[in-house]
Amino acid sequence: MPSGPGLHEPLPTLLQRVLRGAVRDHAQAERRRCYPPVLHVGIPRGEQRSFEAAPEERLDLALRTEVVEAMARLFLDREQVPLVWLTRMTEGPDTEDLAWAAAVGAASGELGVRLDLVVVTRRAWHDPRSGAGRSWSRVRGG
Repeated sequence: MPSGPGLHEPLPTLLQRVLRGAVRDHAQAERRRCYPPVLHVGIPRGEQRSFEAAPEERLDLALRTEVVEAMARLFLDREQVPLVWLTRMTEGPDTEDLAWAAAVGAASGELGVRLDLVVVTRRAWHDPRSGAGRSWSRVRGG
């Protein structure tokens, strides 16, 4: 059993479906050619909260951690452990992924629960901490 942070294979079938649904929903909802990263906390295809920083804002680890904690507490107060995902435009690794992953890790420790972060694009998801992920040439189906 892997002990490092992040998601590791084999993923539970339900989580695989949830993540594929997050990719599909993002591909269908985001039609702009250029858009900023958006952090989401909650349940894909269910209740969720979103945070979009202005492009000129520089968020440090402490502020990112506070954002994640505040958004996650809404679910934890109802005894639901949310998923954290970052939707963005481009495929492949990005420094923002690691900055948000660090904040999610810090928030996990402070909240006393395991929070996982995945990065979602129009064709893929990946975990910036473990490297786990999936991609599709076309995302179809329900």
